[in-house]
Amino acid sequence: MSIRPSNWRNWPSSNDMTLGEALAAARQRIDRLDARLLLQYATGCTHAELLARPETLLGASARVQFENWVERRAGGEPLAYLVGEAEFRGRVFQVSPAVLIPRPDTEVLVEQALLRLHGKESPAVLDLGTGSGIVAVSLALECSTARVVAVDISAAALTVAASNAGRLGADVEYLEGDWYAPLAGRRFDLIVANPPYIAASDPHLAGDGLPFEPQGALTDGGDGLDCLRSIAAGAAAHLRPGGWLLLEHGHEQGAACRNLLSTAGFQAAFTHPDLAGSDRVSGAHL
Repeated sequence: MSIRPSNWRNWPSSNDMTLGEALAAARQRIDRLDARLLLQYATGCTHAELLARPETLLGASARVQFENWVERRAGGEPLAYLVGEAEFRGRVFQVSPAVLIPRPDTEVLVEQALLRLHGKESPAVLDLGTGSGIVAVSLALECSTARVVAVDISAAALTVAASNAGRLGADVEYLEGDWYAPLAGRRFDLIVANPPYIAASDPHLAGDGLPFEPQGALTDGGDGLDCLRSIAAGAAAHLRPGGWLLLEHGHEQGAACRNLLSTAGFQAAFTHPDLAGSDRVSGAHL
């Protein structure tokens, strides 16, 4: 994102500002697409309306909201947190700073899970570290026979996830706890997880909006493999015979994850790339 110097603070004090003028001023501070989207959210206008009627006056309350959002976006705050929602697999999910922002890479995890659920009758599915619920909700909606359970250690995250499930009509059971802790005696046909996997020393944590996201959902505070180790080690006790474990991980962690799965007694460990060709999801079965 390019941010250019501007006289944003010197905008005219008059209330007679048009949509076109507001958009032009915002583009001096933030990315053009971000500026347009924020103006649409602030005003309720569509893109077509902005193009067709740029002379429309910007209301006072919308202007205050828009200016606030532009300042925050210029400071690096992710757009999804500003507007409170993000898209994943064609669905709009609510998000807050309590949960990670959905990323396209996680679609690989959902797609690999659906492949292993195909043809199964009433499969039991577990989503560990559900966050905003994008994986659990997507699996519940796209595999209608599945019985989905989602776990997260964060009560705030579970509130967001449950709200998303309710809004989108997904039947998901939510449990609060640390990985397998609330699941004594329960077994599943498939376990999926997108745990914290960024190493604490990774410089990427300081940029690209990541400082605004929940750090406990991004990094384990160590080498990035601690949570993956725990999930792999505990999975067999919660899987039915032949059950699968699928893990989303960093682009350089494929080999390490396959080793973790093999060490934990799993068979046929594999790694599947994301659209960029980077290692993204590893899995294996009992």
